[in-house]
Amino acid sequence: MGASPRAARLTWCKSRADSTVWMGEETAVEPYFLQTLRKRSGFFCFDHNSGVKQLDLDERFMWMALDLARQGRGKTSPNPMVGAVLVKGGEVVGSGYHQAAGGPHAEVFALRKAGENAAGAVLYVNLEPCSHHGRTAPCTDALIRAGVKKVVAAMEDPNPLVCGKGFQKLEAAGVEVKKGILEHKARQLNEAFIKYITTGLPFVTVKAAISMDGKIATGTGQSRWITGDKARQFVHRLRDHSDAVLVGIETVLADDPLLTTRLENGGGKDPVRVVADSKARLPLDARVVNPGSRARTILATTEEAPREKCAALRERGVEIMVLPSRAGRVDPAALLRKLGEREITAVLVEGGGTLNYSLLEAGLIDKLFLFIAPVIFGGRDSPTPFDGEGIASPGEAWDVEALELKQFDRDLLLIGYPKKRRVEVGS
Repeated sequence: MGASPRAARLTWCKSRADSTVWMGEETAVEPYFLQTLRKRSGFFCFDHNSGVKQLDLDERFMWMALDLARQGRGKTSPNPMVGAVLVKGGEVVGSGYHQAAGGPHAEVFALRKAGENAAGAVLYVNLEPCSHHGRTAPCTDALIRAGVKKVVAAMEDPNPLVCGKGFQKLEAAGVEVKKGILEHKARQLNEAFIKYITTGLPFVTVKAAISMDGKIATGTGQSRWITGDKARQFVHRLRDHSDAVLVGIETVLADDPLLTTRLENGGGKDPVRVVADSKARLPLDARVVNPGSRARTILATTEEAPREKCAALRERGVEIMVLPSRAGRVDPAALLRKLGEREITAVLVEGGGTLNYSLLEAGLIDKLFLFIAPVIFGGRDSPTPFDGEGIASPGEAWDVEALELKQFDRDLLLIGYPKKRRVEVGS
């Protein structure tokens, strides 16, 4: 229970394996994995698709950089998560990760720790070093001054301000560049940044919890609680990692949620709370209006909203965002464009079937987290996670790709990427 059976795992073995790590998450090692590695030493990557693979040095240190980068999850937006490791003579002499937008980049932290040892060292970093002046000075200049002899990067920075220019600047200064090491892992880690920086739109993740018969609530609208404590704690981690959480007005009226982050051990940040509500029905005493949080609440509405109600909500600190309507509701594409303009790069959707289907139909959902609890609700009128008109035939369905499975006590979690099937003419 816990980790996906398909998750890649990184292991350091001396005489025998005693733990596995995938992106910093420890899980127990399967007995057959122990048998395979008992007489071998080194770093290994294991997954059920490709089996056991011994890592070369570049992969080993890139895994370290990725693990460091992951520590900045939820803290660096609108910047990417970046980790850096400086290696000299086969030993790590400096490392660091980007901790917050506007703060030093990962390369700078690694250079500070390495000091004079940076000269002649190899830098491992999961993203191309920046070469432009933004909130901080270019990392390429710092690396060149420090005498770093080689840079090994997982991927090119998709930011148009960089996009290969960092590599070019390094090579022009005589620094050797190697790229593409564990690129697929680097892209997965920064999938939200990649979408935002190339499209201007936030990465949209829909979270839903259902019974085994596909219901998100009973026929009377009751939904607390479908899943157990561990699954709900994971949702709070998702909120901590997101810039904004989006719900529809029906969810607010039915559940009166706080939409804040409440981690088991405290800490974490509250996302911006966004309520899609075309007619401003949001109650003035709703908990999302008065959550006791520093994070702001945005009402995404339309011209149909009464001005007096909007004024009353403004007095309580709610930001009013008037948007075009689509089929009598807030246009989801217009809403996401506005959020992107405000440097919101990752949106977690915790709405009901109406909002979820409007996003799905418009092709705006990037990722899906679907919890399945071992309970059955029944009920012809019990709501489902995706309402709307639906499709006429199975051939028009959305496929969910790159599936991953996790387990939280009795609850299962399916993670995947929905993609609309292409229906060929005459098929």
